[in-house]
Amino acid sequence: MKLIRFGEKGSEKPGVVDGAGKIRDVSSIVADYGPETLSPALIEKLAASDLSSLPAAPEGARIGAPVSRIGHFIAIGLNYADHAAETGAAIPAEPIVFSKAPNSLSGPNDDVVMPRGSKKLDWEVELAIVIGKRADYVEESDALDYVLGYALCNDVSEREFQAERGGQWMKGKSAPTFGPLGPWIATRDEIADPQALDMFLDVNGQRCQTGSSKTMIFGVAHIVSYLSQFMVLEPGDVITTGTPPGVGLGMKPPKFLKVGDTMHLGIAGLGEQRQTVVAR
Repeated sequence: MKLIRFGEKGSEKPGVVDGAGKIRDVSSIVADYGPETLSPALIEKLAASDLSSLPAAPEGARIGAPVSRIGHFIAIGLNYADHAAETGAAIPAEPIVFSKAPNSLSGPNDDVVMPRGSKKLDWEVELAIVIGKRADYVEESDALDYVLGYALCNDVSEREFQAERGGQWMKGKSAPTFGPLGPWIATRDEIADPQALDMFLDVNGQRCQTGSSKTMIFGVAHIVSYLSQFMVLEPGDVITTGTPPGVGLGMKPPKFLKVGDTMHLGIAGLGEQRQTVVAR
């Protein structure tokens, strides 16, 4: 099942993509997709519904982020060996964990707003995990049971803020619009193997990133189990899991985004995103 939200910012409705690719409005079944409602029970309820009897979303409706809000927006850094190499970093012995501000969340095709003073705005196509039930000290063998589904994420990053301004990476990862998510959450049954998903990202029509989740250093099950040893994961929490090579920082010379640039990215089974960089 593909969970999707549509409508203008702040007025999105929950939907499901039916077998014909049409978005069905499920607001008569659930008020919205968020921490209070996302659960295996909700998925069962939606699966048992007659989607064909529900109204279709208006043609051309804006697609919002597939969750209304996030408690934790967690990110894993340097989780692809070839990406670590391009940035000159050592392979981490344990997952590198940092946070994105929850309100960096945005729709998959919304504009990316360049922050004031930004000089090194960068892109990162990533596989995101959406948690479906409370996870506290979870064994790796059981970890996927706590995953509601998966989504496409662009971990937009300001590299000067991240690495040259002192402190933690969060400063370069958290500006408004730095967390495009979606277009949908593909529930766990839709993705046979989260460690075998091809991904890409283009900037201004030129391919920059080509990769696969099979080259992740730490896989989905390990990440969920690992994080649950340090914090409690709750329904609706999002974990974005690292990026393959081809980011602007790793180019020689480095290449960064400018106002007017466009990004087009996708992951197999998780849809595609398109964003334009605009000035604040």
